[in-house]
Amino acid sequence: MSYNYLPLDRKWLHFDQVKNLLDYDQLVSITFDAHERILACRAFLDEKMEEKDRSYYGINTGFGFLQDVKIDASQIEQLQYNLVVSHACGLGEEVPRDIVKLMLMLKIKSLSYGNSGVQIDTVIRLMNMYNNDVLPVIYTQGSLGASGDLAPLSHLSLALLGLGEVYHEGVKQPASAVLEKFGWKPIQLQSKEGLALINGTQFMSAYGMYCLKKSEHLLQMADLISALSFDAFDCITEPLHPNIHSVRRHPGQVETAQALLKYLAGSSIVSQTKKQVQDPYSFRCIPQVHGASKDAFRHVLDVFVREINSVTDNPNIFPDDNLIVSGGNFHGQPLALALDYLSIAMSEIANISERRTYQLISGQRGLPLFLVKDAGLNSGFMIPQYTAAGIVSENKQLCTPASVDSISSSNNQEDHVSMGANAATKCYRVIRNVEKVLAIELLSAAQALEFRRPATSSPVLESLMKAFRETVSFNESDRLLHTDMMDAIGFIGKYKA
Repeated sequence: MSYNYLPLDRKWLHFDQVKNLLDYDQLVSITFDAHERILACRAFLDEKMEEKDRSYYGINTGFGFLQDVKIDASQIEQLQYNLVVSHACGLGEEVPRDIVKLMLMLKIKSLSYGNSGVQIDTVIRLMNMYNNDVLPVIYTQGSLGASGDLAPLSHLSLALLGLGEVYHEGVKQPASAVLEKFGWKPIQLQSKEGLALINGTQFMSAYGMYCLKKSEHLLQMADLISALSFDAFDCITEPLHPNIHSVRRHPGQVETAQALLKYLAGSSIVSQTKKQVQDPYSFRCIPQVHGASKDAFRHVLDVFVREINSVTDNPNIFPDDNLIVSGGNFHGQPLALALDYLSIAMSEIANISERRTYQLISGQRGLPLFLVKDAGLNSGFMIPQYTAAGIVSENKQLCTPASVDSISSSNNQEDHVSMGANAATKCYRVIRNVEKVLAIELLSAAQALEFRRPATSSPVLESLMKAFRETVSFNESDRLLHTDMMDAIGFIGKYKA
C-alpha cells in the first residue's frame, strides 16, 4: 500500500501536511468516512428537492440579487451549468501551478465534510484531475473575496464540464481534449453543485498557504543570512544576550536571538576585539524585527489552518439536523486581514535586509567601498543595493491594505466584500520580492566576508559560504551581476537552513 497520498476528510489538516503535499508531489484521496458523508448529504438534498413548495437559495432559486426568482425543477441542471459558465470571468495573469494544485486540494477537502450537497462523481473527478496532473487555467483577477472566490473557482470548475483550458503534462490545451484522452465524460451538475463548487475561499486560502510555506522558509533564511552579514560587518554579540530578550519576552524575539547565537557560535571573527561600542539598528535589532515578523506569521498561520479546515460554500446542509441554512461563510474577511498582516510582516524582513546591504557596501569596518577591489574602475555592489531599494519601495506600495476596501456588487445585495483575493495576490508578490532582497544581502555578505580572510566565521556560516560559492563565485571585478542575483535567488529557494 502506498502512503504517498494525502487523505482528505473532516479530520484536521495540518500545515506540515500541506507542505509535504507540494514538496513530495503527493496524490490526494478522500477517505471512506468522507465518501459516506458526501453520499448521505446528496441523498438528503435529493429528498428536499421533492418538496415543491420550498425555496432554497441557489438550489431552486436564482443567485445574488436574483435570489427571489424561482427555478422550475426541469431547469435545475441548466441553472447550475449557467452559474459556472457565466461566472468564469477571470482576467490577468495565470495562477501559478502550485497554487492551482492547492486550490483543487482545498476544494476537495471542503466538500469532503458532507455539508455541500455535491454528488460523489464530482468529487472523484476533482481527485482524478489532481492525481493525473490536469490543472485548470485560472486567472488572478475577478474575485472580490466574498460570495466566495467566484471567478477563480468557476475557472477551476469549467474543466469538470469539459470547458475552458487546462495544463496537462506541462502543455496548455482545451479541457475537452484531456477529458477525451482519459475517457472522462463531462459532469452533469445536479442541484446546488455549481454553487458548492464556486462558493468558497479556496483561491484566497491556497494563496495564503503557499505564502505561509514560502514565508516560513524565508524567515529561517533571513536569520541565517543576517548572521552572515553580522559577522561580515564585524558586529558585537552583546545585543543577542539572553538576558536582554528575557525581560521583553516576545517569543519571536527570544527565538531569533537564540538562532543568531547558534549560527555565530565558534566564529573567530566574533571573538576579535571590537572598536565600536554599538552597531546600527539593522544589526543590533535583528531579534526585535525578525522576531515580530515571526510572531505575526504564527498568528496568520493559525487563521489559515482554521480556514482550510472549514466549510465555506453556501448554503450549508446539515442532514443530521434536517437543515439547509444560508449564511456567509464564504466571506473572506478573516483571510483578507491576515494576508495584509503577513504582507506587512514579511516586507519588514526585506526592509531591514536592504539596510544591512547598504551598511556592508558603505566602506566601513575595514571593508572596501562597494565591496570590490579598485573601486572607481569597478562599481562593484553599488547597483544591487539600488535594486534592493527599489524592490523594498515597491513592497511598501503593495502593503497598502486591501482589506480596508470594499465595493458593492450584485445590485447591492452583496454590499460589503473583503477584497481578500487582492490581498492574496499582493501578498504573493511581496513574498517573492522578499526573497529577491534577501538574495542581494546574501550576495553582499558573502562578498564582504571574503575580505575578512584569513579570519573565519562559524562552522554553520562557513558551511553556508561553501555551498553558496558552488553557485556564485567571489567577484574579483565588474561582471554581469544580474546572473549572480538570479543564481542567489535560486540558491535561497533550495537551501535548508
